[in-house]
Amino acid sequence: MPTMKNSVFSQKIYSFLLSAYRWYLQTPERSLEEAYKAALQIKAIEDEHFNGQKIDYQSTIHSNSVMDYFESDLKKQLKIARMRLTEFKASRWFSNESHQKAAHKTGIEYPSTSLILEKLRFIDEVISKYTHFATETTSPPIVDKPIVDKPIVDKPQIVQVDRAVAQPLQPKLPNPNKEINPKKFRKVDTTGILPRSILNTISRLQIELDPNSEEDVVKNFRQAQRRTIISIRFILLLIIVPLLTHQIAKTLVVGPLVQHFRGSETEEVFLNEEMEEEALQKLQRFEEEIKFESFITNAPPLYPEELENKLKEKASEIAEEFRVESANAIKNVFADIFAVGAFIWLLVTSKSSIMVLKDFIDHVVYGLSDSAKAFIIILFTDIFVGFHSPHGWEVILEGISHHWGLPANRDFIFLFIATFPVILDTIFKYWIFRYLNRISPSAVATYRNMNE
Repeated sequence: MPTMKNSVFSQKIYSFLLSAYRWYLQTPERSLEEAYKAALQIKAIEDEHFNGQKIDYQSTIHSNSVMDYFESDLKKQLKIARMRLTEFKASRWFSNESHQKAAHKTGIEYPSTSLILEKLRFIDEVISKYTHFATETTSPPIVDKPIVDKPIVDKPQIVQVDRAVAQPLQPKLPNPNKEINPKKFRKVDTTGILPRSILNTISRLQIELDPNSEEDVVKNFRQAQRRTIISIRFILLLIIVPLLTHQIAKTLVVGPLVQHFRGSETEEVFLNEEMEEEALQKLQRFEEEIKFESFITNAPPLYPEELENKLKEKASEIAEEFRVESANAIKNVFADIFAVGAFIWLLVTSKSSIMVLKDFIDHVVYGLSDSAKAFIIILFTDIFVGFHSPHGWEVILEGISHHWGLPANRDFIFLFIATFPVILDTIFKYWIFRYLNRISPSAVATYRNMNE
């Protein structure tokens, strides 16, 4: 009997190893077939919804919601096709004549070379249309026209002059994948033969007379709309996801664990001395209120036993209140860890949304007037590093200590207030001197005049 069991066990191991080896030998064929199916899915969408043309997210045939659906499906199929093609190439590189002979012995028949070439040709034909699809969808190229966005007209001219001075012997080759407006970089605009307003007016008239100007305006508007929607949605996610994670973790995960490990019989009422002092002050105030009421009313005087009973009841209520507050502080510590983890995970998995959000903030900031930029800078600097900012920092630090059940260390708070706002003030001044003075000198001048 043991010999039969061993033989059965050996046969199972042999069949398992054989199936695993067959799976390994079929890797090239399986990868190519999955890539081919993904390409067929993309081709089916093109034929059914785009008249056999490329899936273009700027198309006006369908609504924005429908285009978002097609775009997500296209991203998924492109990812599958490219990953499987890479897997196919790698497995073919490791394959040799001995592997092919072993495959024939195990009953695996590889497809013909003509069929493989036909599938590869079809896959390349489909996915070659979307070579730059990832960069176009994550950060849409916004073409800045003088009539659409005026605040950044001077920025590309400064960059062009600096490159010409720094590299006079290296000619700048044109990039076929980048749309450039040649009228924006003409030599006339930099030398100042004519006033810039006249040149901008001429450029605007040329754009208005261009028959394709309406399509460009609609295209720019759709791209700006898409960028705004993605940015606002990502900002809401950054706020809502950590808050929901904090509440869910505190209610469903951390709360039961804290209640389990902190039994009502052995738990301590107070986490720190401040809580104990606050509880004693409440009990003392309650005793004084009872005595005051007995003095100002015609009620008979309380006996020491009655007073002691009332104080015991109040002490029990205060103890239960601070017991709940102590448990809540412990829950907040672990729930905050979950919330920070969710926030970091959201940042790590949303790199494309972060790029779109950065582009959105740049356009919003550059679109502000000089007085608005100066007003915002003064507002933030006065709040965080101004004369009255130490009181705000003190309230914030005490609130954080109370939220986590920690005693408010006055020495640490005073040391923090004496150093951190100074560091922030230095960073603000360096940013104004290093970056804002180069990007918008007029905003810096307005800021200095308003600050004075």
